Amino acid sequence: MDPHTWIVILGAVVAGFVQGLSGFAFGLVAMSIWAWTLEPQLAAAMTVFGALTGQIIAAVSVRRGFDIGLLLPFLIGGLLGIPIGVMILPWLNVHVFKLVLGSLLVVWCPLMLFARHLPRITAGGSFADGLIGFIGGAMGGIGGFTGPIPTLWCTLRQWEKDTQRAVIQNFNLAALSATMAAYIATGKIGIGMLPTLAVVATAMLVPTLLGAKLYIGISESTFRKIILSLLTASGFGLLASALPHVVG
Repeated sequence: MDPHTWIVILGAVVAGFVQGLSGFAFGLVAMSIWAWTLEPQLAAAMTVFGALTGQIIAAVSVRRGFDIGLLLPFLIGGLLGIPIGVMILPWLNVHVFKLVLGSLLVVWCPLMLFARHLPRITAGGSFADGLIGFIGGAMGGIGGFTGPIPTLWCTLRQWEKDTQRAVIQNFNLAALSATMAAYIATGKIGIGMLPTLAVVATAMLVPTLLGAKLYIGISESTFRKIILSLLTASGFGLLASALPHVVG
């Protein structure tokens, strides 16, 4: 296989395992690997496809009940935000976007990780949840990044891990399905991409299942630490891939 294919496989394997474990972060992890060699539009399409595939696998392997009243504001906001992200993608400087997102993650997440007591956000109610869903949907339309902001928000809400997993997993599944449909409708995913997408789906299957199996046995505090550590690492990956282009 050529080096391009190996890069695709590496990104899918690592990101698939992380998504199976955490319920999100496929886009952040995969993009931090793929962005070095792949054209941004192709990487965005692969990220959305891989993240959606991972969510479908997780929905089958890690089934958790969910509160529709808790989830609905995220879904409404996300579905409103997706078309905004899709529309601005062709005019967006992807490297600047990754620089801003990466900076947010590497500053905020370590503060949360090492804080003795996380600040708990209880204000805002459904409206705030819907606004976070809108931001997640818009970021999903840009490149499959539906998970980071809603996950940070759920962490600050301090919901227990199964509640957080159910919200993020179902939100991502709905948002990524809509994003994929929008990508296909607008021609961002074409027949020529199918062989590469098949490689992504094949490479991530087993790692995603392994990550999902590991999730079942971890504690609340360990889960929170894993989430924040993954977000921090993903932020550094985004900065590493974006800085050379922005400085240049």
